[in-house]
Amino acid sequence: MRRVARLILASCFYYSGLVAFCRWRMRRQGPHLLILNYHRASAGSILQHMRYLQRHYRILHLDEALEELYHVSQGNKKSLLRTPLVLTFDDGYHDNYTHAFKAAVELQVPITIFLIPGYLDSGDFFWWGEGKRLVAQTTVEEILFEGHIYHLRTVEAQQQLSALIDMRLRTASSVAGRDQFLSQIRQALAISEQDYCRSDLKDDNIPLTWCEVLKMQQSGLVCFGAHTMHHPVLSYLSDPSEVHYEVARSREILEARLGNTIRTFAYPIGRTEHIGEEALKAVREAMYTWAVTTTKGIATPQSDPYRLERVLVDVRRHWLLIAAETSGIWSLLAPLWKPFINEGADI
Repeated sequence: MRRVARLILASCFYYSGLVAFCRWRMRRQGPHLLILNYHRASAGSILQHMRYLQRHYRILHLDEALEELYHVSQGNKKSLLRTPLVLTFDDGYHDNYTHAFKAAVELQVPITIFLIPGYLDSGDFFWWGEGKRLVAQTTVEEILFEGHIYHLRTVEAQQQLSALIDMRLRTASSVAGRDQFLSQIRQALAISEQDYCRSDLKDDNIPLTWCEVLKMQQSGLVCFGAHTMHHPVLSYLSDPSEVHYEVARSREILEARLGNTIRTFAYPIGRTEHIGEEALKAVREAMYTWAVTTTKGIATPQSDPYRLERVLVDVRRHWLLIAAETSGIWSLLAPLWKPFINEGADI
């Protein structure tokens, strides 16, 4: 019901001209940069999103947009043009190639993808989808896990175990510990290595390949940033040296493989509680120029270059919702509609 209500509101805002007014208002308030935060590119219409955004914003590569933002002068004529916007994709899912890159080529729209070299090398499934995938694969009917018996013939027990696995993976204090836990849970669920690697479950929680990355780079439409070596939640790592390794080594690998300087970094998960002071220190020491979070907001010349805010979007959303989200109208009218519509709802 919330989704329908938000779509109706977004339609009213768009066709009444309020969205256009908010875009104009943003331009008049001085230099801004909208950094959109996607992850997946399938199960929706990234092409429709790009078409709308291309009509109403100046879409740039992230490096180019940030150079402009931090070097803008008061008399810069670009400030009178459409607001600059960047399309970023975290993690480097395979569908960033099959869907996002395909749409980018069709419309000649630049995009930026944050890569995880460890997954590019291994081709493994991303850890954050493993709880659901492993529980779906098992033929075990019950399992004793951390003192609790899960009867896996019931949907409720499957969901509980899946959530617990994901929580344990997310809060791992080291990458080695996370991998060891994954191995143990596969063994407990009686999933063989052959079963684990099979792809007949139509699971697309897989990374890009280096070949796909290089092809995208050659097009000139895609640039890349670093997203750690193995995507741990940095604030949970117990060893500061591992934090620094994850941050710095990912840049070194990407620069060696791509032949380009990597200037941007995206924190895994990316909220303040997931970053930590050690990660901020590591990003500076690794000589990145900028780093992006998942905290909601719009960048300005006053923004901390190592805590840049983004606007979280989802390819499954209707383009009218994207129009409203990028215009800033939700925030502008929040005091009026917040009592009735939950802004934080998944739409």
